[in-house]
Amino acid sequence: MKGDVLIVKDLPSHLQSLDLEAIGSQITDNDISKEAEPSEFIRTALPVLQKNGVVHFLGFGNRLGFDSVPADLQRLRCRCNFHALKFAPEIQKLGSLLVQRLRGVSAMQTEMDTQLFGSNMLDRPFGDKSTDDAGGPSRYLALHLRFEEDMVAYSLCEFGGGDEERRELQAFRETHFPALVARLRNTTVSPEELRSQGRCPLTPEEAGLILAALGYVRGTFIYVAGSQIYGGATRLRPLTRLYPNLVTKEDILSSDELAPLKNFSSRVSGRNHYLLATVSESELSALSTDDVDRHGSSRHWTSSRAPRRTCSR
Repeated sequence: MKGDVLIVKDLPSHLQSLDLEAIGSQITDNDISKEAEPSEFIRTALPVLQKNGVVHFLGFGNRLGFDSVPADLQRLRCRCNFHALKFAPEIQKLGSLLVQRLRGVSAMQTEMDTQLFGSNMLDRPFGDKSTDDAGGPSRYLALHLRFEEDMVAYSLCEFGGGDEERRELQAFRETHFPALVARLRNTTVSPEELRSQGRCPLTPEEAGLILAALGYVRGTFIYVAGSQIYGGATRLRPLTRLYPNLVTKEDILSSDELAPLKNFSSRVSGRNHYLLATVSESELSALSTDDVDRHGSSRHWTSSRAPRRTCSR
């Protein structure tokens, strides 16, 4: 990192006493649009940095996979995030506990574990101590379906639930995405067209068909990351029929152990990051209909591109 950027744990002493919001150095996602190109940061953030010597970015959700950012800047963002950002100790401990129970082993397995868990890696195994036939850690697949209600509602797609589903998702949009609803008043969106363009998240059933097409056998142990699946157990049932060894955080952790995550969506996201980053077998995240080609009238799906690996891996 020395040739790219200097990372420090604290601001220099002459900046520590400043009220960054009061002097205009705090920039939120209301000031810079989502998935902004580098030119927008230059116009908005650089003058503030030159004037005050410091900029505080608050509340950004720009994904690393945004294609409009040049590759050299993407690599820099990735390296900065990996080396500079650390999760809170309670998330490290909970992530360590969850990974250990999934693997069925106690020893730290990879360099990634060291980076993510640090000194909070737990020393003892919990729950089932079984290992695979080779004596190594039990393997599992971490699957992030991205089929929570907010994702489904924001997609503007339909998923076979008829008028009841449309009313429910529209009510959710009006409550949680008023800006989106306002934009839709002057335009017409066709769910069929969105699906044909590959812009709809896959249902759990469709995700299961892709896993089968990719060669994952029925006995594969699958951890489903993320929050509550839209439609609950009924929507998840086709996937569990295909892959019965499927678990969620509620299956592995007790209510007391999950308590630190309650009402903290960022902590839930942090735990999901651990499971996707430390998985010993592989990971699939955020599948959508543009990830597959459907051939003919038969229900065969093939991947049109390899599952994207997260930068942290």
